[in-house]
Amino acid sequence: MYTVVEIKGHQYKLAAGDLIDVERIEAEVGSTVTFDQVLLVGGAKTIVGAPVVGGAKVTAKVVKQGRTRKILVLKRKPGAYRRKNGHRQCFTGLLITEINDGQGGVAKAEAKAKK
Repeated sequence: MYTVVEIKGHQYKLAAGDLIDVERIEAEVGSTVTFDQVLLVGGAKTIVGAPVVGGAKVTAKVVKQGRTRKILVLKRKPGAYRRKNGHRQCFTGLLITEINDGQGGVAKAEAKAKK
């Protein structure tokens, strides 16, 4: 079973057991978060929401809070105008533990050991 979920304005295609990085979510490492903005549930039978699938939800465990590598932004024009800026985006690492399609179907995943 797979699903398409909207998390903080971005859409992700997920399956149980997936590890994903999303825009920062205010949650402690080890806590559980639930997303109910499920747009599509696929598997033996595909359920498309209008705009969301009623009763469907995705449960994930927060495994990491971090920041990406630094990106340098350089601006320059001929003459004396030069600017150098840096940016590091914050992210949250999630392990998808359960997908519930809202009609009794549930896909669960056991925690995978990361090497």
